Amino acid sequence: MAKQNVAEQFVDILVRAGVRRLYGVVGDSLNPVVDAIRRTRAIDWIQVRHEETAAFAAGAEAQITGGLAACAGSCGPGNLHLINGLYDAHRSMAPVLALASQIPSSEIGLGYFQETHPDQLFRECSHYSELISNPRQMPRLLHTAIQHAVGRRGVSVVSLPGDIASQPAPEKAVETALVTSRPTVRPGDAEIDALVGMIDAADRVTLFCGSGTAGAHAEVMQFAERIKAPVGHALRGKEWIQYDNPYDVGMSGLLGYGAAYEATHECDLLILLGTDFPYNAFLPDDVKIVQVDVRPEHLGRRSRLDLAVWGDVRETLRCVVPRVRAKNDRRFLDKMLKKHADALEGVVKAYTRKVEKHVPIHPEYVASVIDELADDDAVFTVDTGMCNVWAARYLTPNGRRRIIGSFSHGSMANALPQAIGAQFTDRNRQVVSLSGDGGFSMLMGDFLTLVQYDLPVKVIVFNNSSLGMVELEMLVSGIPSYGTTNRNPDFAAVARAAGAHGIRVEKPKQLTGALKEAFKHKGPVLVDVVTDPNALSIPPRISADMVTGFALSASKIVLDGGVGRMLQMARSNLRNVPRL
Repeated sequence: MAKQNVAEQFVDILVRAGVRRLYGVVGDSLNPVVDAIRRTRAIDWIQVRHEETAAFAAGAEAQITGGLAACAGSCGPGNLHLINGLYDAHRSMAPVLALASQIPSSEIGLGYFQETHPDQLFRECSHYSELISNPRQMPRLLHTAIQHAVGRRGVSVVSLPGDIASQPAPEKAVETALVTSRPTVRPGDAEIDALVGMIDAADRVTLFCGSGTAGAHAEVMQFAERIKAPVGHALRGKEWIQYDNPYDVGMSGLLGYGAAYEATHECDLLILLGTDFPYNAFLPDDVKIVQVDVRPEHLGRRSRLDLAVWGDVRETLRCVVPRVRAKNDRRFLDKMLKKHADALEGVVKAYTRKVEKHVPIHPEYVASVIDELADDDAVFTVDTGMCNVWAARYLTPNGRRRIIGSFSHGSMANALPQAIGAQFTDRNRQVVSLSGDGGFSMLMGDFLTLVQYDLPVKVIVFNNSSLGMVELEMLVSGIPSYGTTNRNPDFAAVARAAGAHGIRVEKPKQLTGALKEAFKHKGPVLVDVVTDPNALSIPPRISADMVTGFALSASKIVLDGGVGRMLQMARSNLRNVPRL
């Protein structure tokens, strides 16, 4: 039996860690690893057209499965292309192992062709980034990298020179048990006692939830009922907390809607559950605040805290709910529920009148039809920019759907590559990419990856021929829009030329039929929808305070738009609320 080389041993360890795919682009320094994958059935090499796509795809796969995913880039420029997708995965707490292959080990530090130092370059977007310089170092170093990625939820990077990968693996390498899941984290008794005391002493409590409430929906609902608290959420908390929620008061932040802002400011105790909400301008500074987070470095970095609780949300609430005194006064909760419903009632009409006749098509209408026609367990990947607005306001979560985007890193062009990673996890699950024309065209080459692997992703391009969010930022800042216009092709024709199914929609009456056709089609589809570039344009009233990044007043004026089926949900929550 032939002796194993380092590359083969590397691949074997990935397989033991649960990795089933390695996304990347082949290249000389990476060839030993790719060849090792070729000779095993336990893991697949997924050839993409750009390494940035590889990293985004791996990050999306990790978010869907909760397990370790992997990507790779060849030396120098190859692995440098990974960096944007790795930043996104790291900030999304997605466990990803990145292989950054390196120039020959004897040439490092001598200005060799394509030389970079990936072990240094990736440190800011990883928990662990190290260079393998000796075959005996590899197994333990790779084990350590995997444990960092899985245990701390984020990126690990291993730099491996091609010549080291080709060398014989050390004999009798120790097979260390690998960490493949995380433990639950329970707060200390002192923190639980303090939290219970603050809740019992408060008359008006509001819960504001982020992605850290994943898996804790039942506990949050039980908690809200016990203390009669309205429940708001950040964008990354939407898919986990908005559904089946009779206490829902909407979303706060730049894309916010409903009464979440009022609920967080009119309470006397605000409890932040599993959120690293970045916009401190939307958080109050005159109420008591408690933050519960499994990542201690997140505690208190957005607002002043009266109590910091280190623990995951589900375990914390399981400790708190039985001990906290039940509240009977619903006046604050009912007031916020009514404000929420009234707020949605006031804005929903703007984009529901005569939408079937409006040309160019209202993008809000497109998003609402997608939401109605998509499967109950669909995965939506969402481009940064205006597509974030449509996803926040029109996609209806139900506990089975997933919504993935670059919500923390804010990169363009994320939706298509994330859809690739999501679809590889399950070819029978519907995956829908909500792509802006700017984001789609940036990594459009990887539409060919869908065709090559016959991945049935449905790419919906919101084609307004502009960088819409950037244009809006300029206008709100009082700056004339410049450099924001795109001269686009017929994207549907491009898709057909690539070997996929392409549909172009220019009139509202064509939309429902086109989307039904797309969702029914077995292979990849691109639907090019020509949308109104003036959607959410600058309002008649504008003040000098509307600055880039959106002051609170600006966002409340500019981003008041339709909110899909959320009005219906808000009204249903008012059935048992007395007239106020």
